[in-house]
Amino acid sequence: MLKLFSYLRPHWAAALLAPLLMLLEVAMDLLQPILMASIIDKGVKQNDLSHIQSIGFMMVCAAMIGLIGGVGCTIFSSIASQRFGADLRDDLFRKVQTLSFRNLDELSTGSLITRLTNDIVQIQTMIQMLLRVFVRSPLLAIGSIIMAIIISPKLAIILALAVPLLFIIMFLLIRATLPLFSVIQQKLDKVNSVLKENLAGIRVSKAFVRRDYENRRFNNANEDFTQVSVKTQRIVAINMPILTMILNISIVAVLWFGGKDAIDGSFEVGNLIAFINYVTQVLFSVSSVAMMLVRISTAKVSADRIQEVLSTESEIKTPIFPERDAYHHGEVTFDQVNFSYQPGILEPVLRNLNFTARPGQTIAIMGATGAGKSSLVSLIPRLYDVSEGRILIDGTDVRSYDLSALRGLIGIVLQESILFSGTIAENIRYGKPEASDEEVIAAAKAAQAHEFITAMPDGYETKLGQRGINLSGGQKQRIAIARALLLRPSILILDDSTSAIDMGTEFKLQKELAQLMHGRTCFLIAQRISSVIDADKILILDEGNIVAEGTHQELLSSCEIYQDIYESQFGKEVPSYG
Repeated sequence: MLKLFSYLRPHWAAALLAPLLMLLEVAMDLLQPILMASIIDKGVKQNDLSHIQSIGFMMVCAAMIGLIGGVGCTIFSSIASQRFGADLRDDLFRKVQTLSFRNLDELSTGSLITRLTNDIVQIQTMIQMLLRVFVRSPLLAIGSIIMAIIISPKLAIILALAVPLLFIIMFLLIRATLPLFSVIQQKLDKVNSVLKENLAGIRVSKAFVRRDYENRRFNNANEDFTQVSVKTQRIVAINMPILTMILNISIVAVLWFGGKDAIDGSFEVGNLIAFINYVTQVLFSVSSVAMMLVRISTAKVSADRIQEVLSTESEIKTPIFPERDAYHHGEVTFDQVNFSYQPGILEPVLRNLNFTARPGQTIAIMGATGAGKSSLVSLIPRLYDVSEGRILIDGTDVRSYDLSALRGLIGIVLQESILFSGTIAENIRYGKPEASDEEVIAAAKAAQAHEFITAMPDGYETKLGQRGINLSGGQKQRIAIARALLLRPSILILDDSTSAIDMGTEFKLQKELAQLMHGRTCFLIAQRISSVIDADKILILDEGNIVAEGTHQELLSSCEIYQDIYESQFGKEVPSYG
């Protein structure tokens, strides 16, 4: 948590003014009981109206000054805490952008959302309370104890017994609740993960009539979260009844012993009432500190989770002295490549890959689901790093390149076409914001998207819903392809990105790609043989191994897996060559 306090440094003025103003309010609060005692003992008992009026006026002035201090403290503590939260959230989001896919797999999206929202709010609230309650309560407690001792050292013994008892109870409560706060955040992660999955796949859920199943799934996660929350709050709720009991017993004791002295005339009634006020302030302040410590316990769990993300280092980094000028043509070589998502824990998904893709070639990759096709192409732009071996581009290991420069020369269309809220033109420009309208239109035409875009009422300025919800699957794929083509990449990766496009449109798209990618390297993952029939080389993957490679005709005559795919798609036997 101390590391996170550095985010308060830029807002030191507000963070300093808040406790200073609170100090002013506390001073006025400590003054009130003494002034009230003076009114009772010297004004009411002696029938001195002028004394009552003058001291009453002082009490009103003290209350007004205290009000100014309290309001000022609230304003400045809010400014400091809100700006603290904004800066922390911004840095945390920036950190997430630097994480590798492996880091993101380990942290999970649902957990990151919780950390960026709920966890930061927890710390933000704690900061505000630190600047207000954690200043007010200790000062008020210390000041009230001092004033109580000044009024009656004998009655102060009651406080000497009550306050330690309250601290012991506080310690036991905090020790009991601290582990539960960590569990609460984990359960909240689960709720957010289930919610995110459901909202992202709600169409699938409706199509398969799985509403009841999804309801049960969410209810289970929500019930787990609720049970732990209720258990925690049940323990925290014990604090107030115990405080009230100790307070009432203390007041009774003060009245018992102080009342005797007041009857004997050795103790003023006004001082007795003032002493009771100070006892009340002490015990309530100690209770506030207890509740604040519970909040700090909650915030500590959140701080640890945030710090976990901030301290996570991506294994994929730009080297200290990167190669900047070695990347010219886009020749890609896989040299003894092995890859596992968790090396040493999970089995490799790619094994001993060796091949070269030369500039101007189209390399098609086919294989069954789970064969490792997407994993293979994700290694080229270093979305993941190889576990063993190396990948070379123009003879230089991809790990030697500047990461931004490397990815800037690779156009990639992922298996799932992700579009963002905004216009169609903004989505196509995503990788090249400075692109002209002419460049955007040219890329859309090449991707066979221009026709359906211009048919829309607002054309390229058509607003897209979240994840491109108002477009069909094929339209989203074509916009994603246009986005990649706009970069004019040296290497283009199409990861099953024409699966939702009809064969006629795909044929036109392939003709455009053949012209645009002349002299450039293209990797094409596809399920349909018609999509890869003209490829310069086709790689057949099976359980992470390249079991065959060659042209369409070569594989038809030599590869049993390719022959099976051909027969299943065309419904006829493999033609005989030769």
